Amino acid sequence: MNRLSGVRMRSLRKTVLLSILVSVVLVLALIHTWPTRAYTTIEVWQRPGLVLDRNLEDRLLEPDPQLSTIPFHVRESVAGLLARNGCVCESEGVTLPILQILKSRVSAQSLNKAFQASELEELKKRRDKEFKSFQKRLQTPGDMLIIAEANNPLQYPTQGVETRPLKTILIPGLALQDHPRDHYSINLTATMGTLNVAAEVDGVKIQGDGEMRMTLSSSHLGKLNRQLQFVTYTNTLFHPNTADTVHFETEGHQANFIIKIRHGLTPKLYNTGTEGEYNISALVTIATKTFLRYDKLQNLIDSVRKYYPTVTIIIADDSQNPKSISGPHIEHYIMPSGKGWFAGRNLAISQVTTKYVLWVDDDFIFTSKTKVEKLVDVLEKTTLDLVGGAVQEVTRYTATFRQTISIEPGEADGDCLHIRKGFHHVIQGFPNCVVTDGVINFFLARTDKVQQVGFDPRLNRVAHLEFFIDGLGTLHVGSCDDVIVSHASKIKFPWASASESDKAYAKFRYQPASSDSLHSNFGLFYFKNRFQCFTRGISRIF
Repeated sequence: MNRLSGVRMRSLRKTVLLSILVSVVLVLALIHTWPTRAYTTIEVWQRPGLVLDRNLEDRLLEPDPQLSTIPFHVRESVAGLLARNGCVCESEGVTLPILQILKSRVSAQSLNKAFQASELEELKKRRDKEFKSFQKRLQTPGDMLIIAEANNPLQYPTQGVETRPLKTILIPGLALQDHPRDHYSINLTATMGTLNVAAEVDGVKIQGDGEMRMTLSSSHLGKLNRQLQFVTYTNTLFHPNTADTVHFETEGHQANFIIKIRHGLTPKLYNTGTEGEYNISALVTIATKTFLRYDKLQNLIDSVRKYYPTVTIIIADDSQNPKSISGPHIEHYIMPSGKGWFAGRNLAISQVTTKYVLWVDDDFIFTSKTKVEKLVDVLEKTTLDLVGGAVQEVTRYTATFRQTISIEPGEADGDCLHIRKGFHHVIQGFPNCVVTDGVINFFLARTDKVQQVGFDPRLNRVAHLEFFIDGLGTLHVGSCDDVIVSHASKIKFPWASASESDKAYAKFRYQPASSDSLHSNFGLFYFKNRFQCFTRGISRIF
């Protein structure tokens, strides 16, 4: 009996020592991998939009006070081409039926007639709110007009000048600040449009008006500067998104400035209902991709319905023998068998009609911690395009998979892709949220931005970060660890045999590292993304 007790004591001591050793190793690993960088807290709130340029009348009637006494004569043929910050819905052409056959006409339809007068006012308010939010996210300081005041002695705009294709604008900020002399001359040269003046100033000679090169000259500096306030640019070579470089010179001095030529980005606004608390059913669609795992998919659907009974769930399914999935607010799309992971993502998200899409894997389970409203609040109040949550395993460990992604320019061999665990900043006002570049497979995103980046269908089995790599520079990504979805258990007990569907799924999903699939990913990196290599942080214990 004593001998047995001794054996038990030695066994207990070994267990305790082993536990202590494992604990020490885990602590060392945690210390080694714990981020040492001091993260800053930044503000990513939506800021006021840029002030639109004033109308032509304002610009002509409120000149530089020093030049206000200098008279001018408006050129109606040129001034009439300028945008006046307003469009009118009017028909053009003849109205008599017999003449309509002989002469073309332009019809006009007022779109607000699609709505009842009782609902139109509220609808306009919601549309204006969405449009202002769209503008705040779209515009950056790089779009603001900046004038380089004369120090060479030319004054000209350094950024912020823009016109629609084949349209006319006044060029702001042109001036000459020179020493007194008998004669002053300015040359302007464009390459994709013509130059003209919207008004003429007495005492200023104009040559080449209506052409790509124009010369203004005068013996009076004030009159020349007054004339420069009326210089126009008309784009004549159509391109939907390009820029013209205008050469600006005087005797002994020269400068260049850019005029952007592009269509304005057409808004894609979503009618999310009346004001008040977030209507998740009107704001969010849940999307997922499934393959064979119908039992897990049903568990996901059941958990969603427990908390969000009317939210639409879109399912892309490329199973070999697809089963019927039906129910309220469910859309089930059948794909060719084994079409693949990213192809399914493309299909599911292409059918989303709400402002936001929540991506989930088919083996996730919603719980009381899966507060989609919190993720909506982050996207509604910041400039972020996509925000990830956290996934909780059965072991109670939660993962956010936050990754920073950067591309280092290379030479002839291509660029270098660098991926590291971590994030850039904490988001002010959301202490559990950070700015990063890549997140886990549980995220809420602006539908239009995800559709803009898309998912490469060639990535059919193993892929995730590839989407965020393609979206680098397009997606503003965040991550919050206080919105948590549960993950179905992957623990395999020795006495439990895998189902046939699990075996078939594992055969497709878990392939060896040396497989063709992995090399296919490398091939896409090499050619499509022009990478020569990528580096990725690996945690070490010692």
